[in-house]
Amino acid sequence: MEIIFIRHGKTAGNEKKVYLGLTDESLSEKGKEIIRNNVARNIYPDCEFVYTSPLKRCIESKNIIYPHKKHMIIEDLKECDFGEYEYLTYEDLKDFPQYQNWIDSNGMAAFPKGESGSDFRKRSVNGFTQVLIHAQKNKYNKIAVVCHGGTIMSVLEKFEESQKNFYDWQIKNGEGFLTELKPKQNNGFKLKAISKII
Repeated sequence: MEIIFIRHGKTAGNEKKVYLGLTDESLSEKGKEIIRNNVARNIYPDCEFVYTSPLKRCIESKNIIYPHKKHMIIEDLKECDFGEYEYLTYEDLKDFPQYQNWIDSNGMAAFPKGESGSDFRKRSVNGFTQVLIHAQKNKYNKIAVVCHGGTIMSVLEKFEESQKNFYDWQIKNGEGFLTELKPKQNNGFKLKAISKII
């Protein structure tokens, strides 16, 4: 099975470089334009079925990229809960000791009144597992997952065969990866990144 991971297009919050988690923003006009231009350039591979985060920016991106494809919303694919840091920038937060402690934890500590990095990664992996169960049950050969950068990073850190770390999988809005699911002898699986989608 081939799996296409695509990060949603830009929102106003992305353009301001804020921590954009559960705020349910739509795509900005610039974000829509970039995705439409990518579609016109045929950079997104075709697929049989699409899975998305429940947030508007992902569903709207899916509707531009794959307007005629059926899709399923997977709740666990949503972005991290940034808690008190939601919609703030690095500049807003840099002088707070608690924020510096979060940076020193390599992003694994919990956001104040939010989600920890480790819990977010576990949830993302669980969401992807739900995707695989549904896709394999329906015998799809090629699927797309339109979600968030952090969600994609979490899944590829866990399953991609090169064992790169979380931050090695960072991509810009509208970019993604084409991957291949590779079964293992112990009934597990790995993902192989075939190409970057830019």
